[in-house]
Amino acid sequence: MIEKSKELINGAKAKMAGAVNFLEEDLKTYRAGKANPMVFNNVVVDYYGSMMPIAQVASITVPDAKTIVIQPWEKKMIPVIEKAIMDANIGFTPQNNGEAIRCNVPPLTEERRKELIKKARAAGENAKVVVRNARRDVIEALKKLQKEGLPEDVEKDQEAAAQKETDAAVKKIDELIAAKEKDILTV
Repeated sequence: MIEKSKELINGAKAKMAGAVNFLEEDLKTYRAGKANPMVFNNVVVDYYGSMMPIAQVASITVPDAKTIVIQPWEKKMIPVIEKAIMDANIGFTPQNNGEAIRCNVPPLTEERRKELIKKARAAGENAKVVVRNARRDVIEALKKLQKEGLPEDVEKDQEAAAQKETDAAVKKIDELIAAKEKDILTV
């Protein structure tokens, strides 16, 4: 029984860590006024009938702080990638020179900054919901185990451990959001 309760805590810990890692990766795709190839992570193109991220059909480089260059491995992909960037609505106007696609990173407007901060906060709240749901599930499972014979003091200790993991995950989420807000607001 005690081993099962520890397994439950470890499972919840893994779910919480997954939520934090997902948020961290998601925040990397937000454009914060400087060139970052990660903004193209969620942009997909039709490559011979299957949808692929741009990074899998082209190399993405950052020659300077305000420019991103996308060099497709096949020239016929240039218009497809260009259209995907426009359709993704991530704030770039791609420029095609026949060999590669250049994207100049425009400075963020105040309105766009507020929009990005709102989006980051919403993503943070979603991550917190996942963390809290993991805690709730563990506590319900622990109460069930207690009815099946798990000592009450062990159940209470494991509940406290679950709460401690929850608090740590929520703190990390808040730190990630605060750091991203600072990054977005830096002109």
